[in-house]
Amino acid sequence: MKKVQEKIFLFLIFSFLFYTAQAQNEAAGSGVKLFFPGYANWNMIEEGKELVFTLRAAGGSGNHYTFAITQGRQDGMDFDTSGYFAWKPEYNFVDRLNKEKSIQVIFEARNEKGESASQTVEFKVKHVNQPPTIGDMKTWYVGYNTPNKYVINPGMVKDEDNDPIVFVPTDNMPEGMQLNAQGEFTWKPSLTQFNALKAKAMYVDFIVEDQPGKLQNKGRIRIEATQQDLPPEITIVPKETFIKSRENSPIDIRFYIADPNGDDDVTAFDFISASSSIPKDALHKITANRYEFIWKPGYDFVKDPNDSLSTQITFFALDKSQKRAELKVNFLIINTVDEQAKDLQLYTQYRVALVRAWDLLEQLKAKEQELKRAYKRAKKGKVHRSITNASLGAISGVAPVVIKPNSAAVTTVGGTAVATISTLEATEVIGRSTKDIIERLNYIIEKKNELQTKGDIFARKYALKSSRNSKDYTKDLDDFVALLNLKGMVALELDASWENKKQATDKAIKATFKDFSPLEESTK
Repeated sequence: MKKVQEKIFLFLIFSFLFYTAQAQNEAAGSGVKLFFPGYANWNMIEEGKELVFTLRAAGGSGNHYTFAITQGRQDGMDFDTSGYFAWKPEYNFVDRLNKEKSIQVIFEARNEKGESASQTVEFKVKHVNQPPTIGDMKTWYVGYNTPNKYVINPGMVKDEDNDPIVFVPTDNMPEGMQLNAQGEFTWKPSLTQFNALKAKAMYVDFIVEDQPGKLQNKGRIRIEATQQDLPPEITIVPKETFIKSRENSPIDIRFYIADPNGDDDVTAFDFISASSSIPKDALHKITANRYEFIWKPGYDFVKDPNDSLSTQITFFALDKSQKRAELKVNFLIINTVDEQAKDLQLYTQYRVALVRAWDLLEQLKAKEQELKRAYKRAKKGKVHRSITNASLGAISGVAPVVIKPNSAAVTTVGGTAVATISTLEATEVIGRSTKDIIERLNYIIEKKNELQTKGDIFARKYALKSSRNSKDYTKDLDDFVALLNLKGMVALELDASWENKKQATDKAIKATFKDFSPLEESTK
């Protein structure tokens, strides 16, 4: 014993030095680092065995760290802010058809300076087969000269691995008694057997065997002669009368009804609910003495702004003499966000914003072409005007060359036009001003390019469902929508009643914003 204690003490010292050395080495760096156990295969666990370690951190500008699991926490995992971790996987954690199961858990460390680091650890859990467990069996009351049936309560027989089980009879069963593989006893005692049973109760053994491992366990049933009419008995599986669940999460409860006077004495099993939202068809009859209650509260079960809602269901059984057994089950339903509806709403906002941008781009493109055509017409008119004025000036300019030097009068044609001609761009006397057209055209092109760039960024940044759930999404959406409100709408002569002749299909939007992700792609 003393040697064992010394080994444990040395192991603790080694672990402390290991963590300390690692922490000192990493602390010299610029960032926060996480330190897990350093021995080989530390992350491999067997079902039913506990893994314990303390997570350490170093580095950064702080000295105090708090720890958390940000993703992948499993039922039964104990992990506090000091880094202490403990977990013992249940025997049914790994599916019985598999040898092992891998899970990923993300650990995070954060110091008082706000610096943090996270690391993903993959735990591998190995399957360990366990024999079935058997609880206390209820007494079987049998009658004379009548077929008696007794069904072993499945709630009292459990296989931790969820392996299929079969029931096997033993050699000590009385004559005429039979047990099938489903756990159903049948027996019609003779007069001698019944009289012996009235004098003294007897015990019958049975064997439970899991498949395919064939691990066994033995159970026992007490048998007595019936003497009075007893009420039915209700067994609930799992053995919980308080159930806490979330909206839209299925609740599955199984009931096993038995009667000491014989299971065929039970005539009815039903429930009464305090809530009208629980449908009567939630209770399903499997066999004469087995029922299943399946209920999935909808997202509207808990009315906003309430966080939760409590309700009670009373299950009851009746026998032939109207003796009644009751079992009350209390439910606490937690208000839950409909993630699917929320994702659809966020996607709709994403798509509508891009449709508006696409629609406005199409209008700006159409306006751009219209202004370009107007500019060409205006420019063509300027050229004609300038050529006319230049011709008049030429006529005036030729006259002095051909007249006599002493002439008292000189006749000219269009002499008043000579002063207005210097270049072809010097006049806009006739037709529309090109300056106004160019200004509006430049604004249209500038706005179109800005809208295209911002649209590409928005489509790419929020193409995935996860990105649309970020805290920046609403602000970026508002900024992008604000961009669609053009200033100078009147000056640009944009028609407010303009309708796009193209359909706003996903293909059309993607052709304009190549990183746009349709619904079926963005939810992957």
